[in-house]
Amino acid sequence: MRIEENFTAAILAGGLGTRLRPVLNDRPKVMAEVNDRPFITYLLDQVAAAGVKRAILCTGYKAERIAAFLGEEYRGMQILYSQEPSPLGTAGALRLALPKMENETVLVMNGDSYLETDLRNFWNRHRAKGATNSLLLTKVSDTGRYGRVETDCNGRILRFVEKGRDGGPGWINAGLYLLSRQLLQSIPDQGEVSLEREVLPNCVDKNFFGFESRGRFLDIGIPESYQEAQSLFQHISDIPAICGYKVSQL
Repeated sequence: MRIEENFTAAILAGGLGTRLRPVLNDRPKVMAEVNDRPFITYLLDQVAAAGVKRAILCTGYKAERIAAFLGEEYRGMQILYSQEPSPLGTAGALRLALPKMENETVLVMNGDSYLETDLRNFWNRHRAKGATNSLLLTKVSDTGRYGRVETDCNGRILRFVEKGRDGGPGWINAGLYLLSRQLLQSIPDQGEVSLEREVLPNCVDKNFFGFESRGRFLDIGIPESYQEAQSLFQHISDIPAICGYKVSQL
């Protein structure tokens, strides 16, 4: 199965990057420089390779810098922007961007994490299972920092365990989702709402599946993992700097 024509990807790109401020130099977190490229470009490469033709960036802090760098097109993919007037949380940002989404299912990605995976395979597994909503899982040695996701033998999500509890090895939410338009419409359109804490836990028992992925995973939320990103992406071939300049020049 192929990803649908005009399929939309939404990337949550509104993070401030408070803990990365010493290395960001007042840039948005998704513009953190990784091997002379902004982190967001690795996510866009992954989306473009899956055949997605439209990507919406849900922006907030310093949104104008992201738009100035990327413009309206990236590797043949249309780039749209949905800018928060004030912080709306991960779910609130998606609700704001909903009018720009054309399909019944939307690929959603955290803008500060990366999972080495085939997004087309994720789509195929989602469709084959008949899932309404689904997410990718990655295994870590200590779930305490992220929170654990528990599933049954068929992959149906049973519960989300909050971070800081029940540490040790286990499967966590990797920040990659296929979410139904119906779910996104159910998000309150006012105030700050968290996808992870307030929306997804209420989807348990509603045909919601988690699919395990063995690819390498990282998030750039803290300086230690940001440094890990430099080595992870060394195996990815470099591309010319967009518009002929590097992110450090912004």
